[in-house]
Amino acid sequence: MLVRRLCTPLTRSDLHLLRPYPNSSKPISISNCRKPFYIKTPKPSAIRYISSTSKMGDARRPPAVPIPPVDTENRSELLRALEATLGSSFSSEPLSPPPKPIIIVISGPSGVGKDAVIKKLREAREGIHFVVTATSRAKREGEVEGKDYYFVSKEEFLGMISRNELLEYALVYGDYKGIPKQRIREYMTMGYDIVLRVDIQGASTLRKIFGDSAVFIFLVAESELALVKRLIDRKTETKETLLVRIATAREEMNHMKNFDYVVVNAEGKLEDAVKLVESIIDAEKAKVRQRSAVV
Repeated sequence: MLVRRLCTPLTRSDLHLLRPYPNSSKPISISNCRKPFYIKTPKPSAIRYISSTSKMGDARRPPAVPIPPVDTENRSELLRALEATLGSSFSSEPLSPPPKPIIIVISGPSGVGKDAVIKKLREAREGIHFVVTATSRAKREGEVEGKDYYFVSKEEFLGMISRNELLEYALVYGDYKGIPKQRIREYMTMGYDIVLRVDIQGASTLRKIFGDSAVFIFLVAESELALVKRLIDRKTETKETLLVRIATAREEMNHMKNFDYVVVNAEGKLEDAVKLVESIIDAEKAKVRQRSAVV
């Protein structure tokens, strides 16, 4: 530590140099040698000497390679020169990871056209697998075993429950419906997206199982009147069951808020509804943080 005492005598004529402001009439009052000034000097060991001619980093630098003009016809030569200059080769691997298989749960009140939308979706899009639901109800005209449903007796269905073969099941209008687990696992392993068709009760159960790891789509008609007309046109209901289905549909509409998306399947616009479902799937697979369901 070097201590230097400043004791320079000042004359009265020098005091104007110490005025705090140019227009101030009061000079600064000082007394010679009242306070010493301390100047810190670094220790010799702390001083680092750096030479401008140091070549320490030269060994890590890639050798200089002349880069041809960007508009050259020989693109391969340009790429090789860029790689040599950067010191690494360009990877041809995809910049984004491959999308994961997702589970799409499609639900909605009776009569909104869940089966029609899923059938058209399977025709229009590759890479999806529709998991056929097992049911204890009787087969309707035009339905195909193993394609629309697995038709089993109530005793067979109860046996599937006892063997823990179902992802979820419910008693709907007096008949059992449930989703077999094994098919989901098999096709997800092969990279397929899984489509599940369930009623509102089943969707509620699946939400508890999957949480936010699956995509839940609520299918609706364009209006309540349109929905009732569809139920009448099916000609599968008695007056009593028709009233039950209408009352149930009104209550089920309150569950819309528990879904991720709503798709309107308007009369005569089936293709529009299917395209919207496809857009939802595409958007989900383009997410940075994708859903990952485990069965």
